[in-house]
Amino acid sequence: MAPLSEGRAAVYEEPLGPPGVRVQARPRTAAARGDVAIAIRAASINHLDLWMAHGAQKVTPPRVIAADGAGVVETSGDPRWKPGDEVVVYPVVCDWVCAECQAGENVKCPHFGVIGEHSEGTACELFHVDARNVFPKPVALSWEEAAAFPLTFLTAWRMLTTRARLQRGEKVLVVGAGAGVAVAAIKIAKHLGATVFATSRSESKRQRAREIGADEVFDSADFGKAVRAAGGVDVVFEHVGPATLGESLRSVKQGGRIVFCGSTSGVKAEIPMFRVFWGQLDLLGSTMGNASEFQAVLDAMDEGMRPVVDSTYPLSEVEDALKRLDAAEQFGKVVLSIS
Repeated sequence: MAPLSEGRAAVYEEPLGPPGVRVQARPRTAAARGDVAIAIRAASINHLDLWMAHGAQKVTPPRVIAADGAGVVETSGDPRWKPGDEVVVYPVVCDWVCAECQAGENVKCPHFGVIGEHSEGTACELFHVDARNVFPKPVALSWEEAAAFPLTFLTAWRMLTTRARLQRGEKVLVVGAGAGVAVAAIKIAKHLGATVFATSRSESKRQRAREIGADEVFDSADFGKAVRAAGGVDVVFEHVGPATLGESLRSVKQGGRIVFCGSTSGVKAEIPMFRVFWGQLDLLGSTMGNASEFQAVLDAMDEGMRPVVDSTYPLSEVEDALKRLDAAEQFGKVVLSIS
C-alpha cells in the first residue's frame, strides 16, 4: 500500500508559496498488513516541500508534505514492529520487489520516488508506511534530531561515499554551507576523516560551518581562486548548480570529482568543457540513497555523528516554517513538532 497520512496534517493545497500549505484533519485507521502506522513526533521540511508549495514540482494537490519523520509505532501489520517502538522513516518510495530492489539498488527501482513528493508525506499525526521503510530511531537523538537527518544525510552519504568515493585524508569542498544537505555533507565528510572547505555568502553561516567542523571557509563570490590558492580539493559537493558550477570547476584538482544532488539556482548550466577533459574530471549525479546506505547513516549516528536543527515549529505554524526556508535564513534543518 502507498504511504498514507492521517490525523492533523500539513497539506499542500494551492501553489501560493508557504500560504498554500495548510493544516487539515483526516480520519485515523489501523495499519494494514505489511504496513506500520507511526505516531509522528517530529517531521522536517526540505526545499523540495518549498518548491512544491510554489508550484515548481509536478505534483497535483492535495499532498501532505515532508519526507522526514520520526515517531512511535501505534499499530503494526508486521511482526518485526510492535506498538511503542521508537522509529525513523527511510524516505524513499520503491516497490521492494523488483530486481533492482532485490539487489539492494532501491534508487534504481522503476517506481522510485521520494516520500512527500511521489506519495503522501510525514507532516502528520499518523503515518502509514511499508514496514521495510521503518528503522530503529538512534537512541541518542532527540525527536527533533531524529526527524532532521533522514533525507539530507542519506543524500549526502551516497554522494560522498558511493558516488564520489571520498577517502580519508582527501579534501572536499561543500558549496552553500547553510542548506540542510550541505550541513549533512560537512558532518559526514568530517566523520569520514576528510579535510573540509565550505562556502557561503553569509559570514554568520561561514562561522557556523567552522563550528560544526569545516577546516576552512570562503565567501561564495569567486571562491574558485581562493580554494585553488589553498591547494584545491579532491571532491566538490554541489547542490546549487549554475550559479556556482564555474567556481566549483576551478576549485577541483586534476582527476577530481564533482558530485551533484540538485540545482537550486536553475536547471541549465554552461560548462567550460576544457576544464572537464583537461582536468580529467568526473561529473557525478546522485539522488537519495539505498536502504543499506540509510543503515550506514544510522550506524554513523550511533558512533556520534549528529544532525543540526536550525529551528522547531509546531505543526500549526507550518507556514512560518516554510517562510524561514524561503528566506534562506536557516542553518541546518527546520523541524515540525507533532504530538
